[in-house]
Amino acid sequence: MEEVNSTVNMQVAMDITSRYCHKEMESYGQCVASHPSTWQQHCQDLKMKVAQCTSSHPVIQKIRSDCSVEFTEFDRCLRENATSPTSCSAHVARFLSCAEAVDLAGVQRPGSN
Repeated sequence: MEEVNSTVNMQVAMDITSRYCHKEMESYGQCVASHPSTWQQHCQDLKMKVAQCTSSHPVIQKIRSDCSVEFTEFDRCLRENATSPTSCSAHVARFLSCAEAVDLAGVQRPGSN
C-alpha cells in the first residue's frame, strides 16, 4: 500500500504548496488542462517553477523546519498503517495544526523586501 501512503503525503504537500505557491500552481494547472495529451512537454518549465517555489519559499522552509517532528510522525504512521491510512488522520491533523501555528513573524516572503 505504498501508493496510498504517497497519495496521502502528496495531498498534504499539495495543500501547503497551493497555499504558498498558488500563482505557480495555477499557471501549471492551466497549462496541463490546455495540453491534455502533450502537457509533459509543454508544461515542463512551469513544473520547474512550482518545484523551485516549494524548495525556496521561506514560509515552506520554516514549516519544514519547525514541524519536522510532526511530519516524521505522520510519515511513520503512514508506513506502519499502509493498509489503512485513514488511521493517521490525527497525525496529519497535528502536522497541519503545527503548520498553521508556525510563527511567520520575520520570515521574508518573496516580493516583500
